[in-house]
Amino acid sequence: MARYLLTFLFTLLLTSTAFAQENPMPAKELTAEEMEETVENLEEPMYTPFVELYLLEETKALRKEMMNTRAELIEKVVDKELSVADKTMSYATDTVTYFFYLIAGATSILVVIGWNSIRDMRNQLTSLAEKRVNELVVEYEKRLKFIEEQLQQKSDIIHQNQAEIERTNEVHSLWLKASQETSQQNKIAAYDRILDLRPDDVEALSYKADAVLEMQEPLWAISLCQRALKLAPDNGHAHYQLACAYAEIGRWEDAVGTLEKAIEISEAYRDDASVDVSFEQLRDHDSFRRLVFPDQQDEGTDA
Repeated sequence: MARYLLTFLFTLLLTSTAFAQENPMPAKELTAEEMEETVENLEEPMYTPFVELYLLEETKALRKEMMNTRAELIEKVVDKELSVADKTMSYATDTVTYFFYLIAGATSILVVIGWNSIRDMRNQLTSLAEKRVNELVVEYEKRLKFIEEQLQQKSDIIHQNQAEIERTNEVHSLWLKASQETSQQNKIAAYDRILDLRPDDVEALSYKADAVLEMQEPLWAISLCQRALKLAPDNGHAHYQLACAYAEIGRWEDAVGTLEKAIEISEAYRDDASVDVSFEQLRDHDSFRRLVFPDQQDEGTDA
């Protein structure tokens, strides 16, 4: 294309030179009227048909060459795009192929180490899953059994507490009834009912001994008090009732010794002993008087 362009420019230069030689420019500038008169007086044309044809042919050749160049450029671009697409497809195909090769290799390895087929793999996975599920079922059954045992224990405790509350309410009502009874027999019946509900009730034994003493049964009272003291050796009321029972049967020394233990537990029994009829025959004994009336002994010593 550059060659044709140079040829066109060279031809144009030659035409201009020839025209200048045939029609030299005047030394001075022409006016418009003079230029029109010069043009009208021309005897031959300023160009020839050969030059015009040559220029047209060169222009046509130049356009054809530009069209060919454009077609070549488009063809190269299309070829480049096709090459890129071909490389992309080749890359994707290779990737898929390598992936399947990898799967085939992994399958081969599994077959070599003992997993002979996909079915064996599925069976083994199924067995493993069933084994794990069975383990979980056993574990949850143990947990549920443990929870059931705890719930049963708590239920038993609740039932025991309810029974204890009912028993306590009944015992309380029996104590209230015994405190309101005037008959010793009825009191003993109430105390027996309390002992049926609570065989180790020390207070019921000692108060029953008191009621038995009122009925002039000191030996029975002694048995009840000894039974109470086995359960609670530091029970002051049981010691006091035992001292009263000993005094009733004439065991003076045992009565004074037991009364002393009761007073050591509570000073209130000193005042009770000073007016209790069970100790009527002991009032003249020095050991009893020193124990129950210590103030009178101090006054006699001062005198």
